[in-house]
Amino acid sequence: MTTHTYAGTALITGASSGIGAIYADRLARRGHDLILVARNRSRLETLARRITDQTGRSVEIVTADLGQAAELRHVENILRTDASITTLVNNAGFGGASPLLVSDADTMQAMIELNVTALTRLTYAAAPAFVARGRGTIINIASIVALAPEVLNGVYGGSKAFVLAFTQSLQHELAGHGVRVQAVLPGATRTAFWDIAGHPVENLPETLVMDGDDLVDAALAGLDQGEVITLPSLPDAADWQAFEAARAALGPNLSHAQPAARYGIAR
Repeated sequence: MTTHTYAGTALITGASSGIGAIYADRLARRGHDLILVARNRSRLETLARRITDQTGRSVEIVTADLGQAAELRHVENILRTDASITTLVNNAGFGGASPLLVSDADTMQAMIELNVTALTRLTYAAAPAFVARGRGTIINIASIVALAPEVLNGVYGGSKAFVLAFTQSLQHELAGHGVRVQAVLPGATRTAFWDIAGHPVENLPETLVMDGDDLVDAALAGLDQGEVITLPSLPDAADWQAFEAARAALGPNLSHAQPAARYGIAR
């Protein structure tokens, strides 16, 4: 049984397997009751029983396809009205490895609706309540492809770049209101993601693939350390800090009344 002090309720999307299921286990052990959201009810029920048996925490399951507007609105309503919720983990999503020219446009649209639209709407449902209470945590699962969009499918990379930028904007807006925000950027992780993406993880070099348990443990350690952006594979945090410093250095010159002289457009 868990001995942690009650930490409120964590709502986790994409919770029936993989990274989401590991977050459920870890957050329960940290003292959270859980609301687990996913499409597969039988997997949710099995996970809920195991977590309750092992931790004593209360676990509610919500069967929902967040790509469907009515089901997404149902989860939004839970976030707006359940005052016990202190943590939102936006984990639901899927990816792809195929180039644009051989990808199906409808599948790409569905990817955007889940990876971008659902994540955005759930965040907008949770954030006002967190601000009103002066506490709360929003964890968005992005990907290293947010920084390296050439690696996999471009729409997938674009969707995760959105998650990264959205999280950074949230941090800017919400930090003064007692709300913690974090984007986690996994590299290759040993989950079913790769089978769904059509590129089995067994095809990748073992030195590149992290176990899901290690990923989530590192992500939560990063949260404890106050990181807004967590790259579990990155050995030296100074590399990310240098990247951010270079981005910030562009700021003063991103908008001027005249084109840069290097374009040779004299007025």
